Amino acid sequence: MNIGDAAARANLPPKTIRYYEDIALIRPARAANGYRDYSQTDVHRLRFLQRARSLGFTIEECRALLSLYEDEHRASADVRAVATQKIGEVERKIVELQGMKATLKRLVQCCHGDERPDCPILEDLAGGPLPEGAGTRGGGR
Repeated sequence: MNIGDAAARANLPPKTIRYYEDIALIRPARAANGYRDYSQTDVHRLRFLQRARSLGFTIEECRALLSLYEDEHRASADVRAVATQKIGEVERKIVELQGMKATLKRLVQCCHGDERPDCPILEDLAGGPLPEGAGTRGGGR
């Protein structure tokens, strides 16, 4: 099948498929005319990659997972270790995002949100101090 058909079946853009070929994650056959000829196995690998990427695995992690997937003598403990490591990364990102959210909420609470030019949000982004109680409505938090 051609790249358009493979892309539709794998739910990936052709550009991504070409990139995966460039970095040797897939290796479609070439027809006599030189065009790529994708097999059902190629489409399956592309779907595998699409799902792994949607779960946050990096290209190199996908490479390792594909290698494990294709190894009939793999230990499931190896696959579990990769997934467990990814869980740790996701948990660290969640903590980071929660911190970002808390900071943004604090900055929004400190902003008057009116016609005045002073803005504690911009001051903080510029690296300036955020005075205690600055910008709170009604004088308190």
